[in-house]
Amino acid sequence: MATFTTTATIVAPALPDYATRLRRARLGLLVVLTPVLMLFVSFTSAYVVRQGLPSLDPRTATLVKDWIPVTLPKLLLLNTAVLVLSSLFMELARRQSRGQVQAALATGETPPRASAGGQMSVPWLSITLVLGVVFLFGQWTAWKQLAANGFYVATTPSSSFIYLLTGTHAVHLMGGVLALFIAGFASFLGISLTRRSIVVDVTAWYWHFMAALWIYILCLMEFAG
Repeated sequence: MATFTTTATIVAPALPDYATRLRRARLGLLVVLTPVLMLFVSFTSAYVVRQGLPSLDPRTATLVKDWIPVTLPKLLLLNTAVLVLSSLFMELARRQSRGQVQAALATGETPPRASAGGQMSVPWLSITLVLGVVFLFGQWTAWKQLAANGFYVATTPSSSFIYLLTGTHAVHLMGGVLALFIAGFASFLGISLTRRSIVVDVTAWYWHFMAALWIYILCLMEFAG
């Protein structure tokens, strides 16, 4: 009697390629940025509407306009230049990281794991990280200047909005700084080159969004205040 042996071959599902994973990551970033954008749209609406609303003066029992324009510290212009410059360096880091992956894929081999030798030849990420921290420090210094001029969070409605807008933006920028830390230490965390490139790409677009958002906020406070 002949004995037939059937060998079952288990094939592992193929992982998505680099382009597919990158597209999914960007789509996820878009989902994350949508509520952030809507948040600042609501802040803008409240900012513009509040300027024309009077408040009740308890001493005279009359409606008075209490919106007092605040002169913004000149330091904010320097902070803007720092953030725009950091966005430029972040873009250089994104392109360099993606170029490394494309070069690895062109050889027909699986991209190697990130290592000390596979790091970027120019530390664009480190430069961006330093500039991001400088920007946050500059914002804190600008808040101190506002306080020194007598404008605190609850001094006037206009000063409250300035702290709200700049503070909320700073909190979101800290998320980008954290992502830069992760991308920068990818080689020590054993993250593959493709995954590191995706992290850098998504962080770059997030950083560009934060830079554009800050320019919008500054123009809003300067020309609509």
